[in-house]
Amino acid sequence: MLKYKSWEYLPPAEELAYSDDTPVNNELQDLIPHLLKTILALAWANRWDWFFGVGMGIYYDPEESAIVPDGFLSLGVERFIDEGLRSSYVLWEENDIVPILVLEVVSQVSGEEYITKKETYVEMGVLYYVIYNLLSRRRPPLEVYCLVNGSYHLQSGNPVWLTEIGLGIGKERGTFQGITREWLYWYDEQGQRLLTPEERAVEAERRAQRLAEQLRSLGIEPDL
Repeated sequence: MLKYKSWEYLPPAEELAYSDDTPVNNELQDLIPHLLKTILALAWANRWDWFFGVGMGIYYDPEESAIVPDGFLSLGVERFIDEGLRSSYVLWEENDIVPILVLEVVSQVSGEEYITKKETYVEMGVLYYVIYNLLSRRRPPLEVYCLVNGSYHLQSGNPVWLTEIGLGIGKERGTFQGITREWLYWYDEQGQRLLTPEERAVEAERRAQRLAEQLRSLGIEPDL
């Protein structure tokens, strides 16, 4: 567990910077984690013990600047704090609950995701570290690491089952916001991909059409 050394006063979120004015480097850094968050919001609509942050700073040490992953998931925390929502994720205000999963979308060849940030996430105790990289031909596009005995171990498969989360994560071609390409998705234990909001709407329309056809076959005109 992270220690806060000899700090007698731990600053609240309101006193911490929530933006360093650094622009997002790539549109995918925004869309990919937002898709994962949107799917979770549907799949876990009745759960209030989780939070998924996108491009939000995580304060893990009062003496360090925030680290800003492209996306992260925490379990066992309040989904909403108040109407102001979170400006950043401050560990000492979240009962020291470290994100269980962190996502980095590689947007430029820097190596930060594989060295500096990776070391920080180990220090924090992040259980699952996910790197999505389409820039390097030397690495697979999706790498999922699990923290074991203080070091990250690469997991095999697509999707990769995340036992402590109760979902899998993997890559697959699909369409989100009218954009067809490879995306990251959540999967159930049977390896079935969880549907996006758009796909759920299409499925609901198809079910309604099938029901209408069945009613008409019985001589009943459906009330549309």
